[in-house]
Amino acid sequence: MIRKLRLKFILTIMVIVLVLLGLMLGLVLVFTRAQIERDNIQMMREIALRPRTPALPADSSDMNLPFFRITVSKEGEILSCVGGYYDLSDEELLYGLIEAADSGEGETGTIDSYHLRYLRHERPSENVYVFSDITSEMRAMKGLITSCVLIGLAGLGLFLVVSILLSGWAVRPVAQAWEQQKQFVADASHELKTPLTVILTNAELLQNGGYGEAEHARFASSIQTMGQQMRGLIEEMLMLTRADDTAQTKTFQRVDWSNAVNDSIMLFEAVFFEKGLTLQPEIENGIFVRGDGTKLRQMVEILLDNAQKYCRENAVTTVRLSRKGRFALLEVSDEGEEISAEDLKKIFRRFYRVDKARSMNHSYGLGLAIAERIVTAHKGKIWAESRNGVNSFYVQLPCEAN
Repeated sequence: MIRKLRLKFILTIMVIVLVLLGLMLGLVLVFTRAQIERDNIQMMREIALRPRTPALPADSSDMNLPFFRITVSKEGEILSCVGGYYDLSDEELLYGLIEAADSGEGETGTIDSYHLRYLRHERPSENVYVFSDITSEMRAMKGLITSCVLIGLAGLGLFLVVSILLSGWAVRPVAQAWEQQKQFVADASHELKTPLTVILTNAELLQNGGYGEAEHARFASSIQTMGQQMRGLIEEMLMLTRADDTAQTKTFQRVDWSNAVNDSIMLFEAVFFEKGLTLQPEIENGIFVRGDGTKLRQMVEILLDNAQKYCRENAVTTVRLSRKGRFALLEVSDEGEEISAEDLKKIFRRFYRVDKARSMNHSYGLGLAIAERIVTAHKGKIWAESRNGVNSFYVQLPCEAN
């Protein structure tokens, strides 16, 4: 898929470049040819208007094209032939050129068989014909066409290299998203495979008549437990999807961040108390941020839930919220097993768990990924640190003016 996308990107760029180069070089050829022809005709017209001196005018173009002028009476008799570049002794040729010029529709035209351009000027008593050799003009245009083709090919080659490099840069986010999607599907399938296998196995055992009521009750309990685990996993995946959509909805409002954090702490006080843990808040009042209050509270609850799952027995979890310049800094610290530097780099990945055994305790490795998506959607930053037996998660959000 990514390879086809890159190929389409390159082809699109090359088609656009080809059209633009063709258009620009074509316009150069057309305007250059028109300008040469216009200068040549202007020169011929000035020569035709000079009664006795058919030399090139001093203020004309720098092009010195060979020419000759024939003056013909109204009866068709050649009165004079002027032009040192040509042999004008062949009257049959001269009459043939005059006839060819008279057969043309306009005042000017070309005689292709002789590579001549003519200009016909009528006077009361005579007609003047000026002929100009366009061989050099044709040669110049041929050289210009060759140059344009070479420039076009060189330009296409250069843009091909540039488009290949740009395609890799442009498609990289798509490739990363595609890889993340494939990894997400693989991880979700792996997480669902185990409970689904347990459910199917216990359902088969339930259908077997060789077991008593106690065993049937145990089988049914296992099915219910695995079903709840699957439901929890699916709900968290849906939460992750909604977190990804937060940045797109842009329904942000002014949020009292201090009150929102306090509300989340109150929800978890009973949970910490039942487990013999201490929840210690240190919240600075009057801190406001712009965002989705529901999503921000959900992010705080994820961090608190993560703390109560992974902290030591009888440990203290500290929640601090303070203003740091233009930002609000939230810190959730708990006393627990130290997290390695390698795990700190991966801890916000989907389905990543430091303790693999936690999967049976409604921990699917999605909570921190959801929290990261929420923080990113609010143009903030989230990170984790672990030192001296204390694991700390930090969330930095831009402050709103009071």
